[in-house]
Amino acid sequence: MKFIQELLTQDYFVLFLVIGLGIAIGKIKIKGIYFDLSAVIFVAIFFGYLYNLYGVKFSLSPIIQNIGLVLFIYTIGMQAGSTFFTSFRQEGSKLLMLAGVTVITGGIVAIGISYFYGVDMNMMIGILTGAMTSTPGLAAAIQSSHSPLASIGYGIAYPFGVLGVILFVKLSPKLFRVSIEKEEKLFKEKIIANTPSILNRNFIISNENVHGKTIKELNIRFMTKANISRVMKPNHESVTPCSETILETGDMIKAVGSENALKRVEVLLGHATDKKIPRSGTYEIKWYVVSSKSLVNKSISELNLLENYLATITRIRRSSIDLSPRPTTRLRYGDKVLVSCTKGNVAAITNLFGDSLKRVGETSFLPVAFGIVIGIILGSINIPLGNFNFNLGLTGGVLLTALFLSWKGKTGPVIWNLSGPANQVLRQFGLLLFLTPVGIKAGESLVAAIHEHGAILFVYGALTTLIPMFMTVMIGKYLLKLNLLSILGALTGGMTSTPGLSATDSMTETNAPQIAYATVYPFALVLIIVIAEIMGVL
Repeated sequence: MKFIQELLTQDYFVLFLVIGLGIAIGKIKIKGIYFDLSAVIFVAIFFGYLYNLYGVKFSLSPIIQNIGLVLFIYTIGMQAGSTFFTSFRQEGSKLLMLAGVTVITGGIVAIGISYFYGVDMNMMIGILTGAMTSTPGLAAAIQSSHSPLASIGYGIAYPFGVLGVILFVKLSPKLFRVSIEKEEKLFKEKIIANTPSILNRNFIISNENVHGKTIKELNIRFMTKANISRVMKPNHESVTPCSETILETGDMIKAVGSENALKRVEVLLGHATDKKIPRSGTYEIKWYVVSSKSLVNKSISELNLLENYLATITRIRRSSIDLSPRPTTRLRYGDKVLVSCTKGNVAAITNLFGDSLKRVGETSFLPVAFGIVIGIILGSINIPLGNFNFNLGLTGGVLLTALFLSWKGKTGPVIWNLSGPANQVLRQFGLLLFLTPVGIKAGESLVAAIHEHGAILFVYGALTTLIPMFMTVMIGKYLLKLNLLSILGALTGGMTSTPGLSATDSMTETNAPQIAYATVYPFALVLIIVIAEIMGVL
């Protein structure tokens, strides 16, 4: 027994015991719901409570918490940075507005409860981040408040924050008297209206003015807005077109584009035909990993793939999110690109992109270390504002630096971007190091806090979860006139609730919720941290 007591006072043993138990409990699913890594803080709070109950003096070194904090916040910024700034320029202003409504309403509710009912502001910061299921927000709250009450509030509000979002999403169609089938139909109609269907059609060249001219000379893409994907000569030889391919009367071509684009092709080149061009088997579609550092920050148009390799990028996967490639889209280290090219150019394309998972997985800690150093320096700079000085603090400085460096991607030979697997490992490691000492410290004050404020804290947590969700749906539906599926996607993104998104996905066959969630999630992630920082200085 004495041996066990000694082990339970050794910091490294307790650290990994709490982490191990937390991960194991977090994997337990009850009707598809589980707490994942967030369960670590509940185990840590329980350990802290036991230590306090039996009068055991124990605490983990603050350096463990701080190292975990900077790693976690830095990797969060790295994950969000590539899409955080661009989301403001794309067609997502209404969705971003909804996410802002969700987070800001939650902040107003938390501040209001603190002032009108006399609840400690540090407790309400924790309740807000728990209600929003935002662990990054908790990190910012603890850093700004320097109080264990934030952790207690988080632990109180978090369970309903998870369950409440799922229940609200499932009940929303009935609460607001909306037909999901009707919303799906309206969403599909809007997509079709905004995005003309891409068709392919075969044409026989009969315009004598075209005879003997190259595709480049005819400027077909500019003139018609269609692409020529295949050319078959009268001798049945099928060739892959390039800018120098010469077109002759009698050739059969396959054109790809909208209906209007194909009509322009018919006017320019010749009449449509029902004849088929047989597949040559010369094309291959394959995923490639961007592991070549020379490609980082280069736009797709700079690669000139069609001219150089007869290849086209059809999709980009970044941080588990699929992006539509545009000529101006810049590549990031670790991106996955889906490329259609001729088989003869597969080796050249592989060499161009690098396509090395091993190289991408070999994380260099040099840019991580320097990035965190820059963030710490930035956060410690005092900015005079009237009678007091303001600084971003450790959390704000590291987060802002990571967002910028992730967006920047590369400076000279230094690659700032982290690959998806490397970012995930560092983020989870930092989160575990952060949650364990925070939870143990919070557990020591748990009984006293509940005794002082009472079980009403659980009600405050529920209100901080529910009121922002009602407000978001009301504004999205009646003011912004958005589709309920998109509203729910933006809502779950604003609440940073992945379980909530899963519940929404199960209600529809469309991708409306995923699109809205992916658009607002990085913005909401950062906004919750900002709100927590502001509440910490009130």
